[in-house]
Amino acid sequence: MASYSKADLERRMTGAVESLKHDLGGLRTGRASTSLLDPVTVEVYGANMPLNQVATVTAPEPRMLAVQVWDRSNVQPVEKAIRSAGLGLNPVTDGQNIRLPIPDLTEERRKELAKLASQYAEKARIAVRNVRRDGMDGLKADEKKGEISQDEQKRLEAEVQKLTDKTIAEVDAVATAKEKEILGK
Repeated sequence: MASYSKADLERRMTGAVESLKHDLGGLRTGRASTSLLDPVTVEVYGANMPLNQVATVTAPEPRMLAVQVWDRSNVQPVEKAIRSAGLGLNPVTDGQNIRLPIPDLTEERRKELAKLASQYAEKARIAVRNVRRDGMDGLKADEKKGEISQDEQKRLEAEVQKLTDKTIAEVDAVATAKEKEILGK
C-alpha cells in the first residue's frame, strides 16, 4: 500500500486554508460580522452553549450586531457572556433583543489585529509545509519499497511542490485581503 496520497495532501492543505479563514473571520474589523460572536459561549440550563444555539445573531447595519435571545430567561446570561468575551463590545439590552454597536478601531488596535492576522497566516503556512513534508516522506518511502520508480517519485514530488506553492499563495492572498480590511485600506 502506497504511503503517498495526493487526495489526502490536498484535503489537508485545503483544511489549513479553511482553518485560517475561520481564524481570520473571528478578527474584528471596523465592520459588523456575525462570525465575530462565534467564540462566545453562554452558560444556560447548567451547560455552556454556543451563542448561536440560544439566540439569532444578525448584522442589520454595517456597524451594529443584533442578538435576539429566544428564551427571555437567557437574556442576562447572554449579555454577561458577550461582555466577558473580551471583544470590546458594549451590549444594549431591550427586552429579548441585545444591540451591539461596533466601536471604531483605534490605529493601535488595527495594527495589533493585522499582526495577529499575519501570525494566523504563518501558522497556516507551517501546517501546509508540514503536509508537504509528509507527502515527500511518503514518496521516498514508496520509492524505497519499490512501489514507484525514481522518475515517478521525481514527477510526484514536483506535483506536491506545485500544490504546496498554490496553497501557500492562497494563504497569502487570504491574509493580505484580511490585513487590508483591518487596516481600512
